[in-house]
Amino acid sequence: MRSSGSPRAARRRTVLRTAAAALSLATAAVLTGCASADTATEPSSSQAAFKPATQKDGSRITVWADSTRLPSVQAYQKANPDVKMKIVTYDGGADGSTYLQSKVQLFDRTGSGWPDVVFGSPTDVTWASEATKSGAQPFAAPLDDKLVPQSTLDGFAKGSLTPCEFNGHTYCLRNDIAQVVLWYNQSLMDKWGYKVPTTWEEYEALGKKVAKEHPGYLVGSVGDTNSHESYFWSGQCPAFQLTKPDTLRSDLQDPKCTRTAKLLDGLIDAKAVTTKGFFSQGFAKDSGSKVLMAYGPSWYGQYLFKAAFKTPAKQIAAASPLTWKGETTAATGNVGGGVWMVSSHSANLKASTDLATWLTTSDENQAAAPTYPAYTKAAQAWLANPANSDYFANDVSKPFQEAANEVWTGWSNTKFPDATAWSSVVLPALTAGKSLTSTLPAWQQEISNEAKAQGYKVVNQ
Repeated sequence: MRSSGSPRAARRRTVLRTAAAALSLATAAVLTGCASADTATEPSSSQAAFKPATQKDGSRITVWADSTRLPSVQAYQKANPDVKMKIVTYDGGADGSTYLQSKVQLFDRTGSGWPDVVFGSPTDVTWASEATKSGAQPFAAPLDDKLVPQSTLDGFAKGSLTPCEFNGHTYCLRNDIAQVVLWYNQSLMDKWGYKVPTTWEEYEALGKKVAKEHPGYLVGSVGDTNSHESYFWSGQCPAFQLTKPDTLRSDLQDPKCTRTAKLLDGLIDAKAVTTKGFFSQGFAKDSGSKVLMAYGPSWYGQYLFKAAFKTPAKQIAAASPLTWKGETTAATGNVGGGVWMVSSHSANLKASTDLATWLTTSDENQAAAPTYPAYTKAAQAWLANPANSDYFANDVSKPFQEAANEVWTGWSNTKFPDATAWSSVVLPALTAGKSLTSTLPAWQQEISNEAKAQGYKVVNQ
């Protein structure tokens, strides 16, 4: 999924294809990093002012959407028959697809063909907010420039629009987020007399206790291609931290990285955390019923426990993100979430902006969305929908809402997916029996290599 996401490599399998529809990234997702450091959004003096195309009121708009968002676009068309629309289905940036970028580059060369509204991943915004080499203006229109009211932008969850912000402007509207929470089987916790942990230290202690008292039961997994987003992003590890638009800090020897790795290594050694992916082949059948806890995105409830593990209703509950002992401010990660962009070339910016705004903010659309909306009021409507809450053993509203405003913005949205280095370097090492701690240098080197290939300067401190 990021999204909305879910594990990327396993998504090719049947179970994960279901989860991927929810992830929203057509990532997570890929799931890429979805936030940028505040220091990376300073206005660039070289950024040209936005010059809208000649507007033609009532002209047809072309909308590109993935299959998951297609029904929403069709619903808008049905409710607004006067809006002329051409709807095109495409992969939406799935699994790091560069289809959209390649097509936009072609349209820039030919001077026509750009879609007016498009669904994509946060990674798409990194190139869509910049001018292409051919000299064309950035594909994405700056929505904060007289298109979307500031009051609307202010209605999104704290930090959720950070992936959209470059050069002092907002180039997309966030469709959904996949904030990380602590999932647990309340039935088993009650049966065994365990208390739900609130800190990482309590989580670690309980995991080791479970390993001794109930061998085979698990409190987590690091084996999926987005597991690092749940653990290291939540731990505020500066693996992908833009300090400037062109400078990436990747310091996996930072204490906040090493403490996370050390904690997980201890739980892996105790066999309380598995190196097999939750979405790996055969896991649901062999071990799905033995997952006591899982630290993961808000879509885990419906798409992991319900759809993949087939856990009966009223057993699974969610708790707020964990904190480290001595730290009062909670931080969490994000595993998914798609975006809507409006083309700067659109001849009907009003219709295009109206559609993108409705898709992301309207209760009518978002209350029935597959994953948690980024827009705060729409998220309340989503939580009030029985389809999104009746399965759980507790009221997930509080942990979901808290986590939505606690996603750490120091894990930045970059031009390359954050999953690649983890999948190519870390996961094979874990499978070979190596520790996370010992793999940190190689993981950092691979991140650095990818970043430099994309033109970033890389600093390690």
